[in-house]
Amino acid sequence: MRITTHGTVVLTEPDILEGLYSKDLDDLGGVVVDDPQLVEQFNQAAISNADKFSPISVFEEIKVSIEEFDRINQSKWFMPQEYQDLDVGRWLLGQCDTDQERQRVEQELTIYDQYQMTMLLNYLKYLVDTMRSNNIVWGVGRGSSVASYCLYLIGVHKIDSLAFDLDIHEFLK
Repeated sequence: MRITTHGTVVLTEPDILEGLYSKDLDDLGGVVVDDPQLVEQFNQAAISNADKFSPISVFEEIKVSIEEFDRINQSKWFMPQEYQDLDVGRWLLGQCDTDQERQRVEQELTIYDQYQMTMLLNYLKYLVDTMRSNNIVWGVGRGSSVASYCLYLIGVHKIDSLAFDLDIHEFLK
């Protein structure tokens, strides 16, 4: 198995066989393999066992830079249009009660914009709202993400980074 610079996992024949025998690969949908002959053989067998196996694909090298790849994928967030259209910066600022909170949110939004990660905030708002509406429990907070006051306001974690004087640069370096 190898992982490309774009994050694609490319399996070899031994990887597939090991996964099938260990039942780790019950659903092979989305699996890519370098060897076109192996893909053809597997897919022929999968046709007769369609209730058990999805077809696999031949790996094709992605011909764009990592930056362009990220930009393309970040434009395809799977969330309702209302969350895609949400002005998350305005929403976050609306959650602030003090000038200190507003300054911190503005500082973080500048950094999120710099890294072209603003849509991530929209997605996380959607994710947290969905988990709340379905009574799904998630963690209190973990790792460097607790340094983000914006994530605290959205509800991703319950650690008030202002109260603990956590530097946003611990999260967004």
